[in-house]
Amino acid sequence: MTTHSDSDSDPTPERAAALFDLDGTLVDTEPRSRAAWAALFAAHGVPVAPHELDAFAGRPGKEAIAAHLDAFPGHTAEELYDEAKGYSAGPGMPTTRPVPGAVALLRKLRAAGVPLAVVTSGTREYAKDELAALGVLDLLDALVTADDVTRGKPDPEGYLRACALLDVRPEDAVVFEDAPAGIEAARRAGAYCVALTVTQPAAALTGADRVLPDLTGVTWPVAP
Repeated sequence: MTTHSDSDSDPTPERAAALFDLDGTLVDTEPRSRAAWAALFAAHGVPVAPHELDAFAGRPGKEAIAAHLDAFPGHTAEELYDEAKGYSAGPGMPTTRPVPGAVALLRKLRAAGVPLAVVTSGTREYAKDELAALGVLDLLDALVTADDVTRGKPDPEGYLRACALLDVRPEDAVVFEDAPAGIEAARRAGAYCVALTVTQPAAALTGADRVLPDLTGVTWPVAP
């Protein structure tokens, strides 16, 4: 596998499988998600700082909002998560778009016979809807969602499960991520991690092995 950026053209090690986060990595949903969480806090009259919303990125929604339950007396994390999902689907939310290079890369890897998986903090229903909208759901060998694990990112459980489903060692996989929680999960699993600056500045992604602006600069010419 070879990835390139303007500042660094050294190749990454050749790997056996490619594992992708979904939100912010294959589809840029972060503006919509952030707006939905902000709407939730505003609806309950709870102030929230920008850095607190930053911490929601890449994490299961129920786990992220659970850290703020003291500010929402009488409500459960599941109730608040469902309310935020309602805002996300409502009018006036930011539109989403594919991350540049995402669809082309997945199709190229599929054609080359590279095992593919998506590991997301979203639910299975949500992930399948988003992947189907991108036209890439049928390209995947495995899909691991919040419904399939007991511990979300930054725990490595999701990536370890995906590697087991693909029958590859974690150290033989490349993970593509966009958020610090996902990067930590990938590194704790033992995988090589390529981070994208789609939703976070490069300074927030220092735990990754490589940082790129998007997926247009990624090539994988040789199947394992």
